[in-house]
Amino acid sequence: MRLTGIETFVVGNPPPHFGGRYFVFVRLSTACGITGLGEAYCVPFSPHLVAQLAEDMFARYAEGRDPHDIEALWRRVYSAGFTQHPDLTVMGVLSALEMACWDIVGKAAGQPVYKLLGGQVHEALRAYTYIYPRPGDQSDVYHDPDLAAERAQTYLDMGFTALKFDPAGPYSAFDGRQLSLEALDLCERFCKRLREAVGTQADLLFGTHGQMTAAGAIRLAKRLEAYDPLWLEEPVPPDAPEESARVARATSIPIATGERLATKYDFARLLDCGGAAILQMNLGRVGGLLEAKKIAGMAEVRHAQIAPHLYCGPVVGAANVQLATCSPNFLILESIEDWGGFHSQILKTPIRFENGHVVPPTAPGLGVELNDEVALAHPYEGHMLHLDMTQHPVSP
Repeated sequence: MRLTGIETFVVGNPPPHFGGRYFVFVRLSTACGITGLGEAYCVPFSPHLVAQLAEDMFARYAEGRDPHDIEALWRRVYSAGFTQHPDLTVMGVLSALEMACWDIVGKAAGQPVYKLLGGQVHEALRAYTYIYPRPGDQSDVYHDPDLAAERAQTYLDMGFTALKFDPAGPYSAFDGRQLSLEALDLCERFCKRLREAVGTQADLLFGTHGQMTAAGAIRLAKRLEAYDPLWLEEPVPPDAPEESARVARATSIPIATGERLATKYDFARLLDCGGAAILQMNLGRVGGLLEAKKIAGMAEVRHAQIAPHLYCGPVVGAANVQLATCSPNFLILESIEDWGGFHSQILKTPIRFENGHVVPPTAPGLGVELNDEVALAHPYEGHMLHLDMTQHPVSP
């Protein structure tokens, strides 16, 4: 078996844009007619350039080669241009090609990918969602604790037993910082109102995006401990895991992080210093499925758990499902609500969601196929990136 071709799709994610402004998909093909899907997450360049990068990487390192040889592909790309160092751009593109290879390998074997990465451990995967806005909202649910508490019931009715929210304010290119007293108060009121609303029916997942210094994060954590969140997410920027460890040592709230890390080498530093109890690798950035499985194994040795991150399209979501299904230390899976809306429309068969859980597929490979008609009908024609940070300092 050998790889012979690549197609790329830059798909605009229509309003309300849950999961980002666009998705970048690849489809690899083989000489024997098997195809495989992949997705790159949040590469910090124009998505059309990302598609070109995928084509270039494929031509240099994958074309004509056997898709089973994933370790060799990974090492060649990781070392490309005399590098051998975690690079979020390279790893984002490689992640897309790598998961597409696994999709092909699974289809060739007639097995879901999780059967090839250790076999099925979990019959159903506990899921969580952000508390999202709705048309007609009279205020911003991201910053209104009363509306968020009211909206929480909608998700409880869908079967969710964990809800995420991040009211700490904008994240800036100039962070970390100390949050203002007003922001600290809002964060505490969010936790208080949501805990009152859900009681013990749901875990609270407090999201931040590296806005704080370690000292600032400790101030926040002390306010939140009374409401027993399951985690405090990415409290400090990802470039200093030792600072995340300072926060972890100072609070009873488990620290979760990892969406902005790539490769086992980044995660080894994080684990070695005690910077997190919960790892949130994104399969479209970390280096692919096999790399994520290695990281899950590293975490298992330290009794840390994994909670695969998702704020992108459903192909990364499908890869997350494969990893979670075969990982003993899986904790919870990020979902975009119940995988409906555009995340459902872009696939021929949507990810299966039942009563707060994702049900692993039995179809071979990743278990999903792109709906080309929908993808081609929604080209991304904007100029903004998938996600952006505030471009000026945020004052307390």
